[in-house]
Amino acid sequence: MAHLGATFDATTVDPAAGFELFPAGQYVAQIVSSEMRPTKDGGGQYLWLELDILEGPLQGRKLFDRLNLVNASAQTVEIAQRTLSAICHATGRLQVQDSQELHLIPMIADVKVKPPKNGYGESNKVHYLPLDRGVAAQPRPAAPAGTPPSQPSRPAAPTGGFANAPWKR
Repeated sequence: MAHLGATFDATTVDPAAGFELFPAGQYVAQIVSSEMRPTKDGGGQYLWLELDILEGPLQGRKLFDRLNLVNASAQTVEIAQRTLSAICHATGRLQVQDSQELHLIPMIADVKVKPPKNGYGESNKVHYLPLDRGVAAQPRPAAPAGTPPSQPSRPAAPTGGFANAPWKR
């Protein structure tokens, strides 16, 4: 037993809520924290990633990912290495020794919703893309022949202080 030092009144504090799934979509995000952690069984390690959403209606929310880089299953390790490679390509850091080298570099987090499986509910799966391959970089139809080229339209500046962000230049 552990003495709390005082009487805790649970009616004065809202209970902790579970993590909500992210809706499927593409979000501008950056890694803000990372560390290697042991797996639950102690037989491996995973790279734990915390990302901040930088724009849009979910701006300020946290997104988390785990990459099982040390595992008895070669397939599990390969999946994790491919995901890490995608992050490296998305951030432009192709050779890294420390995950901190990937911090604070905006990229696209392409979030999918996976259906329930093995007794677990729905979950998110994240794929990583460079900013120029995200939603804003969708191909446009070609102009009809004889039409003078026009200046590309620029999206409205986002609210939240990122109008002059380096990735917007």
